[in-house]
Amino acid sequence: MEKKRQKEKQTNVVSFIPTGDYYYKKSIQAMNSGQMDKAYKYLQRAVDLSPDDPMILLQLAIVELEGQGFEEAYDLLRRAYQLDPNEPEIIFYMAEVSGCVGIIQDAKRFAEQYLEMEPDGAYADEAAEILEFVAFEQDDYEELEGSGEDLYRQEQARRCMEKGDFPEAINILEQLVEDRPEFWSAYNNLALAYFYVGEAEQAKAILNNVLRENKGNLHALCNLTVIAYYEKNDEELNALLEVLVKIQPYAWDHRYKLGATLALIGQYEIAFKWLRSMQKRGYLGDPGFYFWLSHAAYFSGYDEIAKSAWEQLLELDPEKEGFEPWRQQENTYELDALEHDRDYIVEKLESNYLSDRLFGLFLLKRTAHKQEIIAHPKWIDVDQFGAFEKLFLAYGLGHEFDDTNKVEASFLRAVRVPEILLEHYGKLTTLVAPMFQMWFVLCEHALNQNYRFTNPAAIAGANDYLFRSSRMLKVTKKEIAEQYGVSVSTLSKYIEELLLFLPSN
Repeated sequence: MEKKRQKEKQTNVVSFIPTGDYYYKKSIQAMNSGQMDKAYKYLQRAVDLSPDDPMILLQLAIVELEGQGFEEAYDLLRRAYQLDPNEPEIIFYMAEVSGCVGIIQDAKRFAEQYLEMEPDGAYADEAAEILEFVAFEQDDYEELEGSGEDLYRQEQARRCMEKGDFPEAINILEQLVEDRPEFWSAYNNLALAYFYVGEAEQAKAILNNVLRENKGNLHALCNLTVIAYYEKNDEELNALLEVLVKIQPYAWDHRYKLGATLALIGQYEIAFKWLRSMQKRGYLGDPGFYFWLSHAAYFSGYDEIAKSAWEQLLELDPEKEGFEPWRQQENTYELDALEHDRDYIVEKLESNYLSDRLFGLFLLKRTAHKQEIIAHPKWIDVDQFGAFEKLFLAYGLGHEFDDTNKVEASFLRAVRVPEILLEHYGKLTTLVAPMFQMWFVLCEHALNQNYRFTNPAAIAGANDYLFRSSRMLKVTKKEIAEQYGVSVSTLSKYIEELLLFLPSN
């Protein structure tokens, strides 16, 4: 009898398991109440529970689109379209998002398809606007190679490269070029991915193969030029440059690539010609466009254009503040100043000794080659950096430290020492460079022992005195103390403290 009652009781229990549709309806309620953050969370949960519901995918994609999450929206809409390729609303938004991510031919195809299905539909006017946009864009862009699927896979690879996941990008692109042996832009991106993982020879082999099979491919020529520049292969660089300066590109994509490449290698006037020609014709660029236009304009003598371009860049990417070309050129560079010797800095950055790498990162803040060094795939590898290297890199990139934090305040005092030395000597020459190297050896050991660097001026003077003494140069503590604005007793105190950090045999 008891078992019977239990069974009857169980049949009256209503089990509540939320479904995707439940969270979808909750998201609509949240939208109607203006609670977009909640709506977004509900839609994400709805997609998790009902990943094969095309209308839920569509709604989340629309929210992503409104938040400028174009790539995320494209992924969602592509899945929705695969599930329901005959839904007009999905087709319209496929046109919309394809235009946003730059797949112009798909934007046109889907807009036309929508208008065929619903010529008086809710999105008919918007679809017509997309077709007008495509017609305008195609006046200046070549027809994109590859199908929408191919371009999507290439976009996936590009995103992987932006995140630093080059092995995954290589996997995607290797498969893509295997499926599409004449998809040249994929080969170019594959070459770049190999270059970024340090496989320069493989990258060059791919690019040379592109030029054999697709003669005059501008992107391949430009990529080879960049590699030759970074490798300091002057003979190959000059040969490629002779070709590049003769090219008269029409398509904006080609003008952009050529202009950016020429600006990178220091051919500013020709770079300015092509980038400025795009701007005059109304081109609305990405951050990279304005970065190189500003550099090319500034070093070609067009200061106002350079500053205007930089303002447009900062609107798109505020983190570029501090990289202005005129800030790098505020002081006239002297030929014997090692802080502007790219090879000297790179040699330090690639050293097996931590003290050398810290020295190289310190010089990064002052060098005219900062952007070039940062952009190189091998010279700075943050994933391999220890704590001290990351601090010096942050300093080199102009990071604002918190002087109320004990660790950061101590580091700021430590880095102030070589700053004082550089102010004292005016520039880094071959004569004083060994003194700086000595300081970074001492600094490494001091950092490891949590030294507080309480008096940077006295420490700089102590380092100077120890260096000169080691070179048997005539110097007195009184002279050094006066030069660095400290007392002889204070100088002596810090000389004794620094001696503790000299490496033992």
